[in-house]
Amino acid sequence: MASGSLRRSRPPRTTLGIIGGGQLAQMTHQAAISLDIDVVVLCPDADSPAIRAGARHCPGAPDQLDDLLRLAAQCDVVTLDHEQTPAAMLHELGARGHRVAPGARAAQLGQDKAHARAVLGAAGIAMAPWACTQDLGAVVAFGERHGWPLYLKRPSGGYDGRGVWRADDPADVESIVKETGGDLLVEPAIAFLHELSVVVVRSWRGETVAYPPVETIQRDGRCHEVFAPAGIPRRRSTQAQHLAVAIADAVGLVGAMAVELFVTEDDLLLNELAVRPHNSGHLTIEACATSQFENHVRAVLDLPLGATELIVPGAAMVNVVGGIDGTDPFSRLHHALAVSGARIHRYGKAARPGRKVGHVTATGPSVEAARATATRAAGAMAAVCAA
Repeated sequence: MASGSLRRSRPPRTTLGIIGGGQLAQMTHQAAISLDIDVVVLCPDADSPAIRAGARHCPGAPDQLDDLLRLAAQCDVVTLDHEQTPAAMLHELGARGHRVAPGARAAQLGQDKAHARAVLGAAGIAMAPWACTQDLGAVVAFGERHGWPLYLKRPSGGYDGRGVWRADDPADVESIVKETGGDLLVEPAIAFLHELSVVVVRSWRGETVAYPPVETIQRDGRCHEVFAPAGIPRRRSTQAQHLAVAIADAVGLVGAMAVELFVTEDDLLLNELAVRPHNSGHLTIEACATSQFENHVRAVLDLPLGATELIVPGAAMVNVVGGIDGTDPFSRLHHALAVSGARIHRYGKAARPGRKVGHVTATGPSVEAARATATRAAGAMAAVCAA
């Protein structure tokens, strides 16, 4: 057979567009490679993690409609790795005939915490008491009614501890309200037993899968460690998965979403939504039958979804962040690589104080063993940050 005939017989490649070029896009691109799916990334920086990993670059901003349309014209479907594209622009892309996953309706829940609580509360999802206001008196009255301390959050834009304040009394509220000058989401402190995250993935045709809940440990307002199985009874684990699926179906999700929950003595309470692949799901790369990133790719392209069960007895992940003086923990990469059983993921980002620049995953015969390995490897790199 002539070589030209062989070339003509090759199937056309599917192209996935991603708005944002960070580590989530990088790991989504890595998952797409094995399925021979082309990835093009819209972001302003040609040195972003996904592009360094080999994705094609579409220069542009995530909040400029002309740039979004240029990306969509090159792709079979467009998805996201952050919340910086206004839902109205995602709606406009869809109105012009482009496939966008998630759609504007679901994406808005990840962009606006108050909107998410209003929509999901009306659907019967349990959550803490809340209010959204910029009125000092209303916040103080809320505290007197529901108890102190309060947590005040920007409804949109806050992440990794940014845009969140604790108020122990009315004087704290006054200073926070003056500092922020806009609406704040107000909630009481929750006496929870565990903090969970459930990654749920839903395709265009409505096929939905949920990963086993992972337990998250926060430090300085950001996720520090994740492990699975979570230390909760089986019935709570099943309840958390069912809740995540119900939320995904209720909002017509397409793609991956992390549902963050508080486990209290009596119930599961909604905390946050991230309508995209999520930091809490990174350990699925090594620990589950199909990673969150591969299932996200499958979902947005309407391919059959993969199995989500754990394939190891225990798994853990520890985030690696820049030192308080901006030092790069990966200057000690060789020490982490010397820890047997640790899997190192480096994002290729410049180190800044507190910035996530990578993570370490470990699996083992138990959760305790996996946590010990991941902590040892991450600690070997963090030593430079404390020096």
